[in-house]
Amino acid sequence: MSVYVLDRSGKPLMPCTEKRARLLLERGRARVHRLVPFVIRLVDRQVTDCALQPLRVKLDPGSKGTGLALVRDTEQVDANTGEIQRGASVLNLMELVHRGREISEALTARRQMRRRRRGANLRYRAPGFLNRRRHAGWLAPSLQHRVDTTRAWVTRIQRWAPVAALSSELVRFDTQALDNPDIEGAQYQQGTLAGYEVREYLLEKWGRQCAYCDATGVPLQVEHIHPKARGGTNRVSNLTLACQACNARKGALPLEVFVTDKARLARIQAQRKRPLKDAAAVNSTRKVLVGALQATGLPVETVSGGRTKYNRIRFKIEKTHALDAVCVGDVDIVTDWDKPTLALKCTGRGSYQRTRLNQYGFPRGYLMRTKRVKGFATGDLVRAEMPKGKKVGTHIGRVAVRASGSFNIQTGTEVVQGISHRHCQVLQRADGYGYFHQQNLTRKDAGEGRAKRTTRSASPA
Repeated sequence: MSVYVLDRSGKPLMPCTEKRARLLLERGRARVHRLVPFVIRLVDRQVTDCALQPLRVKLDPGSKGTGLALVRDTEQVDANTGEIQRGASVLNLMELVHRGREISEALTARRQMRRRRRGANLRYRAPGFLNRRRHAGWLAPSLQHRVDTTRAWVTRIQRWAPVAALSSELVRFDTQALDNPDIEGAQYQQGTLAGYEVREYLLEKWGRQCAYCDATGVPLQVEHIHPKARGGTNRVSNLTLACQACNARKGALPLEVFVTDKARLARIQAQRKRPLKDAAAVNSTRKVLVGALQATGLPVETVSGGRTKYNRIRFKIEKTHALDAVCVGDVDIVTDWDKPTLALKCTGRGSYQRTRLNQYGFPRGYLMRTKRVKGFATGDLVRAEMPKGKKVGTHIGRVAVRASGSFNIQTGTEVVQGISHRHCQVLQRADGYGYFHQQNLTRKDAGEGRAKRTTRSASPA
């Protein structure tokens, strides 16, 4: 991964390699500005002394996570056709893991406890839902959280790197084009993106498995629930996914004849009518997110998820949120994409609730009134130097504080308990996110990795 670099006044410079960052630190020309993500600050250089190249942040918004990729825009002339091909050299990959579900469950629990207090044998309290108005463009807190955290990380990357443009998926599926292929002209559905919108939609809706035998990890084919030979149409509501064996056995048989299991038949019929909950969440926030990105003052490129999948398949890149972000937009060449991904897990900054409840909603214990103990708070990244005892050695990880001053440290492999605050040193304050690295690729050997290091399209899109 590339290392973010700031000049001595805190302005962003071009990211550098890990080796160069290590040499700058060893020679005293730079200092550590931040540990995760790793950022260094030069002590002998201003931004006016350096040449900057065009960098772009690409985003793949999702319901449970958002992929982010920092890439360097490149241009290359095709020797055969003489056309200029637009490329993307990957610098950093990140995946932002949202906590919308946790927020929704917390609000539900709070609502139930308030309802109990108002419904119990207590003094009358006027209902509060009648005196509140929602402003135009209001989003549920679980949805607004996705927009806010994504915008926050785009702003952070802007502080650490000279970002010149943004690219984001505007819609996961072009639902209007699915229902009416002629809405933007016949070429939209008959060009290079023909079928990609429909296939991606069906994969998400049917869980990437065969609707008839639940087979996974096998090639899936688009199958008509009501056969075309019996008057079935190509509408997306009449399509499903099936493996080659099930598709061949079903042929032109009606669904009720082919599926004899009543439970499976009912599940298929219910699934074909059920909307996509995750897609609905993304569609609810897409315009607000684009508006937030445009508020940064940078040019924003918006595309559909069908083009992203089209790029990923022709580049032969595996599917992750971060690598999907790399494939967003009009791109002909992708280089240096085999990098580890930094996962950014939204953990929140604690809770106002100071009481633990049992299964019936009654208090069973009380928490500390303060969140900081001896200068430490839960979630801080610390280093503990234990000089002796059973836990002798150096332990680095996230700390969980206690009022007694005896802390727990979550390292990468275990939880070390009973560490005194006297042996701890803060490396980075908690900022509401947890960080860990994950490797994208599962190759059989290094030779295959080198062969896939640079991918390009067979022809311009």
